[in-house]
Amino acid sequence: MGAMAQSPPARLDRTDLTILRELQNDGRLSNLELSKRVNLSATPCLNRVKRLERDGFITGYGAFVDPEKLDAALMVFVEIVLDRTTEHVFEEFKRAISDIPEIVECHMLSGGFDYLIKARVRDMAAYREFLGTSLVSLPSVRESHTYVVMEEVKCTTAIPIHVT
Repeated sequence: MGAMAQSPPARLDRTDLTILRELQNDGRLSNLELSKRVNLSATPCLNRVKRLERDGFITGYGAFVDPEKLDAALMVFVEIVLDRTTEHVFEEFKRAISDIPEIVECHMLSGGFDYLIKARVRDMAAYREFLGTSLVSLPSVRESHTYVVMEEVKCTTAIPIHVT
């Protein structure tokens, strides 16, 4: 059965965009505080948030945690080149990486390699173990190149929202 056709999302007005920006900056805002910041009364503000959630603009809420305090201080980026680029190989690779908790992001790219993985581990010894037990055993991996992050200069999950 094919995917259901979705109607285009409702257009966002200035207030919707401001709500999204405020919630990206602090997802723990109370509805009362949010309504003050966007200049609405509480009920219409809550209705807008619920609509933004229902329409898929807000996909979830989370907490930012300190990786050092959770023994995940070392961040690495790994370029992965597959030996074949078929749909079956892509699906097999995606299934395999989804079960590896150290991999926090994985993106299929165009260009000189197939996937870019972002992983977090305790330290270099933990990375060597991760490389030997997890990455090299991924299906169809021909080669990998690792880049160790020396300093995290900017890290955000916020999407730029320009309110005009």
